[in-house]
Amino acid sequence: MHKELIRETQKGKIDWMITLLPLFFVIVLSILFFIIPEQSNRVLSQIRFFFGDTFGTYYLVIGLGVFLLSIYIAGSKYGNIVLGAPNEKPKYSFFAWGSMMFTCGLAADILFYSFSEWVLYASDPHIAEMGSIQDWASVYPLFHWSFIPWGFYLVLAVAFGFMLHVRRRERQKYSEACRPLLGKHTDGVWGRVIDLLAVFALLAGTATTFSLATPLMSSVINNLFHVEFNRTLVTILILIVTCFIYTYSLLHGFKGISLLAKACIYLFFGLLAYVLVFGGETRYIIDTGFSAFGRMIQNFFELSTYTDPQRNTSFPQNWTIYYWAYWMVWCIAAPFFIGSISRGRTVKQTILGGYIFGVGSTIVSFVILGNYSLGRQVEGVNDFLVKYQNTGDLYELIIDIIQTLPCAPFVLILLLLTMIAFYATSFDSIALIASCYSYHRLSEDESPHKLIQLMWCILLILLPIALVFSESSMSNLQSVSIIAAFPLGAVIVLIVMSFMKDAGEYLGEKTKKDS
Repeated sequence: MHKELIRETQKGKIDWMITLLPLFFVIVLSILFFIIPEQSNRVLSQIRFFFGDTFGTYYLVIGLGVFLLSIYIAGSKYGNIVLGAPNEKPKYSFFAWGSMMFTCGLAADILFYSFSEWVLYASDPHIAEMGSIQDWASVYPLFHWSFIPWGFYLVLAVAFGFMLHVRRRERQKYSEACRPLLGKHTDGVWGRVIDLLAVFALLAGTATTFSLATPLMSSVINNLFHVEFNRTLVTILILIVTCFIYTYSLLHGFKGISLLAKACIYLFFGLLAYVLVFGGETRYIIDTGFSAFGRMIQNFFELSTYTDPQRNTSFPQNWTIYYWAYWMVWCIAAPFFIGSISRGRTVKQTILGGYIFGVGSTIVSFVILGNYSLGRQVEGVNDFLVKYQNTGDLYELIIDIIQTLPCAPFVLILLLLTMIAFYATSFDSIALIASCYSYHRLSEDESPHKLIQLMWCILLILLPIALVFSESSMSNLQSVSIIAAFPLGAVIVLIVMSFMKDAGEYLGEKTKKDS
């Protein structure tokens, strides 16, 4: 094994700076959150306020700009570029491709937020400013999880896919995607800074996601077994078990990832179908979902540019800006993975197909799971708002919502299995991309050494465990993403500009060759 690792090291030239510096950084942060949790959370909040409140418009401009650019790219001359050889066919079927793309891009957060997000908005004074809970509490979940988030993913996915499959570059890193503009500086200090920012953002996104939704899984286990286990300890145990699952899947390559993604999709849509058909709110779910989608489209630009200058409620600072930052830090691994599995598809197919499968599936989840409980709220059957205001515990609120469904224990088991599958499929793709970052050069057909993959699987779980242990609030977990996304936003703009420059040159070369 040792000799094999040496051969792989010589072959792939492991980038020890990118590998060991983040490891040291995560270990130090984890120790701080273990030793001084209150002080660590306080500092985190102060830094978050500086970036999210003072420079909030920065995040909004990048979010709207990237989405509009994705539509332009899909409909322009760039849209016909094949991510591979000119006549190459897609490597995966649309379903397999869409399943891997959807599950790598969202993780189990989609289930946590689908059930509960309308409650967070309904409790916010900004909704009262706009109108009724019925009219607006179901609109913002669709807005925060649809076009702009997937715009981030898909624009970067075609940029990385072009870099990997058309230009066939062997440095699978953020900095390499900036080479058309940075030139020789890609191999210097600027390239190193970009790659380190990318890895730190990747760790921040992982920490936010894992720390946010896993306590729901421990609440499900407590409810199923009617035993009041310590939620923190159970959550940490769940994190470790999930780590074993995605590590096993990752070490079996793309075949393991693809199978797990398909299983996740079947579980996910099975859960949605059960709630829609047997929940007793079918008509309300469909009617409110259709109405909310229409209202979101009608007010899209207003929602995208609202900054609350007088800070009457600070709604965009608390939510919209956090979400755009959250998607930015997820843009390290997810677009690289989407780009790598999109070989053989055109730029237009990748962007529009991503919007159809990714946005479509996401909206269906929020419409069904969110509007089920919203319907019971507005009809006076249950008062979930009062329960949340009294306890402030979203995890127990979701359990209460599920217990109103027929055969609630079955739904809880299905939810638990789906969340585990979501986490596993998301994080095996993240660990794979992170492992590629550990190499100076890695050709498209090469895979990182299994020991490097194993190291990243373990590294990705350390900071989430520390954050769960320190019992960080939702606000502090959001802070991790907002802080990490600030420098990354400029890098995302640089990558998009680099892609358009490089793709334009490629089309010019192709025209000359054809003539």
